[in-house]
Amino acid sequence: MRKIITHFIKYPVAVNVLILGFIVLGVVGMFSMRSSFFPLQDSKNIQITIVYPGASPAEMEEGVGLKIENNLRGLVGIDRFTSSSKENSASISIEAEKGYDIDVLLADVKNAVDKVPSFPAEMEPPVVAKQETLSEAISMAVTGENVDLKTLKTIARQVESELRAIDGISQVELSGFPDEEISISLKEEVLRSYDLSFKDIARAVSASNILVTGGTVKTVQEDYLIRVKNRSYYAQELENIVVKALADGTKIRLGAIANVEDTWSETPDRAYFDGKTSISVSVKTTNSEDLVDAANNSIAYAEEFNERYQNIQLEVTANRSVTIIERTKLLTENGVIGILLVLFFLSLFLRPRLALWVAFGLPISFMGMFMMVSYFDVTINVLSLFGMIIVIGILVDDGIVIAENIFHHYEKGKGRVQAAIDGTMEVLPAITSAILTTLIAFSTFFFLDGRVGEFFGEVTIVVILTLSFSLIEAFVILPAHIAHSKVLTKDQKTYKFNEWGDRFMNGMRDKIYMPVLKAALAYKPISFGILIFLFAITIGGISGGIIKATFFPAIASDRVQVNVKMPQGVNPQETDSIVSYIESLAIEVGEEFTAQREDGKSVIENIIKNVGPGTANASLTINLLPGEERGELAASDVSAAIFEKAGSFPKAESVTFDGGTNFGGKPVSVSLLSYNIAELKAAKKELKEVLRSNSKLRDIGDNDPEGIKEIRLQMNDKAYALGLTLNEMISQVRAGFNGLQVQRFQRGEDEIIVWARYDREGRSSISDLDNMRIVTPKRERVPLKELASYDIERGEISINHLDGKREIRIDADL
Repeated sequence: MRKIITHFIKYPVAVNVLILGFIVLGVVGMFSMRSSFFPLQDSKNIQITIVYPGASPAEMEEGVGLKIENNLRGLVGIDRFTSSSKENSASISIEAEKGYDIDVLLADVKNAVDKVPSFPAEMEPPVVAKQETLSEAISMAVTGENVDLKTLKTIARQVESELRAIDGISQVELSGFPDEEISISLKEEVLRSYDLSFKDIARAVSASNILVTGGTVKTVQEDYLIRVKNRSYYAQELENIVVKALADGTKIRLGAIANVEDTWSETPDRAYFDGKTSISVSVKTTNSEDLVDAANNSIAYAEEFNERYQNIQLEVTANRSVTIIERTKLLTENGVIGILLVLFFLSLFLRPRLALWVAFGLPISFMGMFMMVSYFDVTINVLSLFGMIIVIGILVDDGIVIAENIFHHYEKGKGRVQAAIDGTMEVLPAITSAILTTLIAFSTFFFLDGRVGEFFGEVTIVVILTLSFSLIEAFVILPAHIAHSKVLTKDQKTYKFNEWGDRFMNGMRDKIYMPVLKAALAYKPISFGILIFLFAITIGGISGGIIKATFFPAIASDRVQVNVKMPQGVNPQETDSIVSYIESLAIEVGEEFTAQREDGKSVIENIIKNVGPGTANASLTINLLPGEERGELAASDVSAAIFEKAGSFPKAESVTFDGGTNFGGKPVSVSLLSYNIAELKAAKKELKEVLRSNSKLRDIGDNDPEGIKEIRLQMNDKAYALGLTLNEMISQVRAGFNGLQVQRFQRGEDEIIVWARYDREGRSSISDLDNMRIVTPKRERVPLKELASYDIERGEISINHLDGKREIRIDADL
């Protein structure tokens, strides 16, 4: 090592070439880095999605979920799998083992699903897909005064298409509207008068509304394609379909017996921007796209869009690139401050030229890091920037020690080159050991499993690379510069502030440091006892709660999230009324905090209200001023103020107010597993009571809410005597009250389902169910109340599994 250091000190041109290489390659590497909010992660999750219209959670679990889970057990490469069975659908999430090839596992999972011998006949084919890693860049809302949802959706589709055409944006998602469908609404008395059933209607429509090729006629001159092009895509066009022809030649058309209309799905799913109907537009980035560029391009597009339209606006609701830009600004400010502090203090106690060369090591170390970091797939994100901010405080330490020691050797009378060599070699072991201990401490993140290890691995890479290049700079570049600098010459001027600095440091050394050091060495047991005493106080402070401890601090947020969960089956208007009331309180709180500001800026930028999906769910997303502009007001303060005003909601299952982000989930999260459902629910109840007794916990909830009230039918002897089966009876009931799927086809970018069912008035009370006519095999029509009895009980809304066992998870916040 001595020969290498000596070579570069004697030949400074080589040092300058090395610096030039660092700068050029570092700048190229820095500008080639992409940005993302969190570190990029390769996909290691596989999702199986199953849709079964009209099925209950129990049907989804028994008829679909358990069959697939049984085939997944024992597959190589699976770390764990979870499932959730809900009404009409189920999903199974599979997590791959660390380092296992996700594509190989995907093929194995598809084979496992294909091995299931049978699924319910009306179930749609399972979709098995690898979950791609996406990062949200920016959220926007298409909104306007007195503009209907259909118009907003049409404009939002245009926005989606135009955004996708922008280079660097490929993932755009729309939300805030139900699915479109065509509804064929029928009345029981009309069906009876024409002797029709739902199956007859479905058969007539699906047989007539077709787009089919019938082969080719091959003549001598040319070929002719035989084709029926009778596909109608809108409700009005379906009204002319003949559903029945009478003996006298009369044709009964669909429009004469049913109300056919283009409508929205009955499942509520609406979004509102500051009280106005809106469509949410979310722009996300893949691992190959830049988050900041995508956000900036989206903002530029929004400005251009707003110039084109008068009554419809594209408003930015949340911009995650702001956090990246603010962290980058903080890094730059810290770097500048660090360089200035180094220049000031080293100029004060040593020499200004010496301080300049030490400070020069900071940007050189970062250039070296930028030169290599792209090979490790590191992006500019909140954690890599966090690592850069941390390492700034460590970087100049070794340079200060080496520079001071070289100057010390020069003051002893050695030549400039020899002073640089001896001064560097003397402290080389100590500095190397100090840097290595830091590198080893940070490298422990590489051995952590889960999200913590994956995320903080980038912090480790940044710190290791930067400190490694700081060693090269300190041992090779810095000594060469100092050796050939005027700071090591007799002509170097001594400034007045250098004399003040020397007197101050000598006084500190002689009057404070030396007496304390001598006393510590003279009374070693007492010195050691003091250290043990201080350590014991620290441990006691942590154990007693005086010094707070947390695994990971809450991430500062610029939004408040309010989630409302009502009992299943509740009227959606009641859910909307509660979330709208909380919205009005949030506006009041925002006005109160705004009144306290000198600049008059509104604390709340906008409020997004979502009603759905489902009748029992609603949420508020309250976007605040960015943290830099908001000052000391935390999102948790706003959340607490709204919570205090809101009070309790006895009719709601849960109302949660979240003013921050807990990394990795809630602070308290317990999964209960069992095959015995009764024991599992009893354990859930007991655990929640224990958690409620802890005053430090709030927002205690679980993933096993009380289900919707179910009308459970039992067929009687008369039904059997008429030749009915339970399956035939419930199929007719399902057709009338849930809907019989007649057709599905693509209309533009939407998949349209045609449903045949009773009109809303004909399925609005239990008496409508009682009076429904069931068609027997002999075409007799008998009221359901004569064929079946029923009980009303609460059912399941969601059935969750973890590795094949029933799971109930209880969460709580602090």
